[in-house]
Amino acid sequence: MAPGALEGLDPRRTYWVPAVVAPGRGWAGVEGCHKGSRYLLDADSCGPTRGNFAAFSSRGECLEWMMVHRAEIARGAPGAVVTPVNLSRWLLGLD
Repeated sequence: MAPGALEGLDPRRTYWVPAVVAPGRGWAGVEGCHKGSRYLLDADSCGPTRGNFAAFSSRGECLEWMMVHRAEIARGAPGAVVTPVNLSRWLLGLD
């Protein structure tokens, strides 16, 4: 797993991150959020974040992390669908 801050990532590499979209307004995962708000998952708490995110060098590694932490993710991001996405595309709003 790579460091969880953009400044610590190598811009020449592709990173995969677990991402969620808030399923509704006032979602339990993030108080006060709007439906459709996009978040990455925190590397430690497995909840929504925009900072200490989990980043991986392959989609497979990201999926493996998601499976290992599925119980924590269900608690931290209740009712949201978690998807592995390419970090560069996610930052541009394409994924």
